[in-house]
Amino acid sequence: MDKITKIEQNIVAVLKTVFDPEIPVNVYDLGLIYKIEVGNNFDVEIDMTLTAPNCPMVDQIIEEVRVAVKSVESVRGVSINIVFDPPWSRDMLSDEAKLDLGLL
Repeated sequence: MDKITKIEQNIVAVLKTVFDPEIPVNVYDLGLIYKIEVGNNFDVEIDMTLTAPNCPMVDQIIEEVRVAVKSVESVRGVSINIVFDPPWSRDMLSDEAKLDLGLL
């Protein structure tokens, strides 16, 4: 496994420790993370969405994601883009999240 793949796996692991303050599920299993891209210089770009465009917790969630990703060994910088295309829906929940929320 190359170093970038290992970093990506570690990023997913730390994203699973960041929870939406209003829903007891982590941002990764909620399906809020659309893209994780690790560059050759170990800068990370993340595309993520929110469960609602007017989410009052957006700043807190972004900062928690940034701090978590920055804590991964070798990561130099973190850029987070909030996107709304495609719009988030319950279909994006992982099976684990659906179980946690009683939807399965």
